[in-house]
Amino acid sequence: MPLKVREHEEPTLNLTPMIDVVFLLIIFFMVGARFTELEREFDINLPTVSEARPLTNPPDRIEVNVFRNGRIKVAGQFLTIDELNVRLQQAQQRYADQAVMIRADGNNAYQQVIDVLSVCEQAQIKHFTLAARVEGEEPQ
Repeated sequence: MPLKVREHEEPTLNLTPMIDVVFLLIIFFMVGARFTELEREFDINLPTVSEARPLTNPPDRIEVNVFRNGRIKVAGQFLTIDELNVRLQQAQQRYADQAVMIRADGNNAYQQVIDVLSVCEQAQIKHFTLAARVEGEEPQ
């Protein structure tokens, strides 16, 4: 007795649910964009402040360069120990967690680095690092 052989139906992919989701996403983003436009249309006079602290990112660390001859350079300016103290105290008042990186010449006298560390202590800077270069690495 011969068996009936059915033709196999080709599988199909129903795209209707995917199209529905895409349309819903388009509508969602169009409505969301409209709300942001409405928020910008209000005429608001913002209050002013005398000194504003950043709300997002902390400030960059202060890099203190101590040269072999004992001179101290911060942000392109040569400073005395007293001027460095004032600058670090101002920075610490603006941002309590101000970081400082001390970069001293490898052949520098140890006392000069200790003086800078002392100034960091006086300015209540708690986050400081001493820069070093890995042996065999090119100087920057």
